[in-house]
Amino acid sequence: MIAQTLFLGDNLLPLLALAFGGALVVGPGLALIRPPENRKDGNDLERPPLIRTLAFIGLGMVMTAWALASLLSG
Repeated sequence: MIAQTLFLGDNLLPLLALAFGGALVVGPGLALIRPPENRKDGNDLERPPLIRTLAFIGLGMVMTAWALASLLSG
């Protein structure tokens, strides 16, 4: 007989959005606060680009807020 339930229940999409949104907030945020000290070669940037990093953080905050609202609403 085939299982009728989803892997992580009915909340799989909000849980994935929460995970990816949180990663988009934390990862670029930490790179912006504390950039890598040792660069591999001359092509590596000293700091991440500010506009792109802030865009990623903003997108992650929107995803995280949507996921939390979906999970908490029912």
